[in-house]
Amino acid sequence: MNNLRQLRSLTPGLSVGVATVTLPLAIVFVLAVVASQAAQAQTFNVLHTFTGGNDGGNPSAGVTMKAGNLYGTTFAGGVLTCNAPHGCGTVYQLKHIGSGWTFNTLYSFSGSDGAIPTAPVVFGPDGALYSTAEFGGSGNGNVFKLRPPPSACKTALCPWSENVLYTFQGGTDGSKPIGLVFDQAGNIYGTTSSGGAYGGGTAYELTSSGSGWTESLLHNFGVTDLDGFTPYRSVMVFDNAGNLYGTTYFGGAHNAGSVFQLTPSGSGWIETVIYSFQNGSDGSLPYSGLIIDQSGNLYGTTTDAGTGHGGTVFELSPSGGGWTFSVLYSLTGPSGCSCGPAWALVMDAAGNLYDTTQGDGAYKLGNVFKLTNTGGSWTYTSLYDFTGGNDGWFPISGVTLDTSGNLYGTTYYGGTDNSGVLWEITP
Repeated sequence: MNNLRQLRSLTPGLSVGVATVTLPLAIVFVLAVVASQAAQAQTFNVLHTFTGGNDGGNPSAGVTMKAGNLYGTTFAGGVLTCNAPHGCGTVYQLKHIGSGWTFNTLYSFSGSDGAIPTAPVVFGPDGALYSTAEFGGSGNGNVFKLRPPPSACKTALCPWSENVLYTFQGGTDGSKPIGLVFDQAGNIYGTTSSGGAYGGGTAYELTSSGSGWTESLLHNFGVTDLDGFTPYRSVMVFDNAGNLYGTTYFGGAHNAGSVFQLTPSGSGWIETVIYSFQNGSDGSLPYSGLIIDQSGNLYGTTTDAGTGHGGTVFELSPSGGGWTFSVLYSLTGPSGCSCGPAWALVMDAAGNLYDTTQGDGAYKLGNVFKLTNTGGSWTYTSLYDFTGGNDGWFPISGVTLDTSGNLYGTTYYGGTDNSGVLWEITP
C-alpha cells in the first residue's frame, strides 16, 4: 500500500454495528527520543505509539492543540466488539504535564454512534470538541460533538459524552463527511466525499435550531462535466467576505481536480470553479484542502504530477476579479503514485509553509518538509524522513505548529504494532 487511493479502497464496504462504549484509557509514559537525523538541525521524538487496542490505531488525521495539549482521532482501535475488523476508532488527548505527556482515550466509537473518524477535531465556540466520522450510524457517517466531563471529575478515567448532531443518509444529503469549520455565528460547514444529487459529494451547513441541528445543502458537486467531483479531505476555509474555498480530487475541465469558491447569494450559494488542474506541471488530484493568508491568497497541494511527479505546492492569488495560479514547488516521487501531501499546509508567522508527503523522503515512506519563503522564491528542506521502523511511516496527516516552532503530527503505519505513532519535531 503506497498511497491514499489504496487506503480508501479498504473502507467502502465497511459495516459497523452496535456495541458498548468503553471508558477512556489513561496511559502515562516517558517521552522517548527515537531518532535524530544528523544532517538536519532538529530532533524527532515519538510521543505515543498506538497499539491498535483501547488507545486506538492508525490515525489518518493530525492533531489539534489547545492549552499545550494535543487532541486527535484514530481510524481504528477502541472498542473491538463493534462490527469492524479492527475497531471503530477513537478520540484521544495527549496531555502535557511538566516535561512529559499523558495519553487519555476520551471516547471509543461503537458503530451506531459513528465509526472511522478520519478528520481532526476542532474546538467549537462552546469549548467542546467537534468532528466527523466517515461511517457508522446509517453507514454514511455523522457529525458529532464531545463534551468534557464535569469539572468535579478529578481522575483521568472520567468519560467524555458524545452527541450526534447529524447523521447522513447517503442520498441527496451526502455521505462520508470529512472535516468541519465554524463561522462566527457558530454554524458548521463541511463537505462529503460522495452522495448528493449527482453522486459527487456535497458542501453543507449545519445550523443549530433549538435542541437540534438542521442541514442545508450549499452545493452538489458534479452538476456538469466541468464541475469539481469528490472533495475528499477538503476542509473548507473562509475569507474575510464570507466566501468558502476548497478542492475536489476529481472533476474540473481536465478531470484532474479543481479549486472551488462558494459565494453566499441571497438565500443560497453560488459555486465557481476558480482553477482546474491540467495533470501537467501544475499538478493533479488535490486531496487536501486549502489555507488562506491575510491578503486573501490561497495555498494548497496536489498529490500527483508536477515536474517532479510527486505533486505540487501551489498558490492562487486574487487578481483583477479573477485568480492567478502559480506553482511554488514541485515535489518528487514515482509517477502515478499520488504520494504527495494528503492534508492542508500550515504557515508560520514568517510565511514559511510546512506539510508531509505520503511517499517522498530518503526512504520513500513519507517525510515532513518545510518551504522557506526567501523574497519570492521557495527553498525546500526535508525536516524528517520516516524510516518505516518505530518512527512510523505513511504520514497522511498534516502538521500542527505551536508557538515555539515545534511540529506535531501522526503516521498511519509504523511503531511497534504497525498502528502508527504521534510524533514531535523540535527545532
